[in-house]
Amino acid sequence: MNYSISLSKESCKPTFDETSIAAAKMPILFATVSRGNTVLAKYASCSGNFTEVIDQVLAKISPENAKLTYSHGNYLFHYISDNRIIYLAITDDDFERSKAFAFLNDIKRRFEIQYGDRAQTALPFSMNSEFSRTLNAQMHHYSADVTGADKVTEVQEQVDELKGILVRNIDSIASRGERLELLVDKTDDLNSTSTTFRKTSHNLARSMWWKNMKLTIIIVVIVIIVIYIIVSMACGGLGWQKCVKK
Repeated sequence: MNYSISLSKESCKPTFDETSIAAAKMPILFATVSRGNTVLAKYASCSGNFTEVIDQVLAKISPENAKLTYSHGNYLFHYISDNRIIYLAITDDDFERSKAFAFLNDIKRRFEIQYGDRAQTALPFSMNSEFSRTLNAQMHHYSADVTGADKVTEVQEQVDELKGILVRNIDSIASRGERLELLVDKTDDLNSTSTTFRKTSHNLARSMWWKNMKLTIIIVVIVIIVIYIIVSMACGGLGWQKCVKK
């Protein structure tokens, strides 16, 4: 992808109070909802040649349902394509992919609830005046740190979303020899771990068997001693004088 993204660091400064939690530059730089290469709504947290780049990127995205990330320099292009509608975000390269796709899924859900099938025939930017505000709000939400119960819920959502991304990543690297080799190495590590676990389990079982055997022997010895003492008392002493015929 030979696209050049030009961003102004000054223009990426927030327009709100710098003492607020979200005062730092948002890692989600740009978000858009489109039907093919027809942009329906968009929002940018800072200035840049997003429109020019997005026009080229959208033209390359397959109409089939898909979820993918493209890497380009210091930026990542994440998108979800579903029912001919593309939900796309550009983020810094250190922004978590799971969080980016959680953001896109949230945007997708909100957009479908608000517009439904209207998106299939809508004119360019016909949803922009309304939905750009939603994009702005959710970009701030997913860029900010959350705490407490909200943090637990959000982390769980990101973990669930990451599972979906991992499945797609495995499928996408299936034809790459160098990565398949890495997967084989990881499989070998898993096999080694499994062998070690079996050996450890066997040793533990043998150790427990010996402990049980020792306990059984001790109990048998004690029972024999008790029986001997009882018989000795009944037979007149340790020599069993009353019971042994001379």
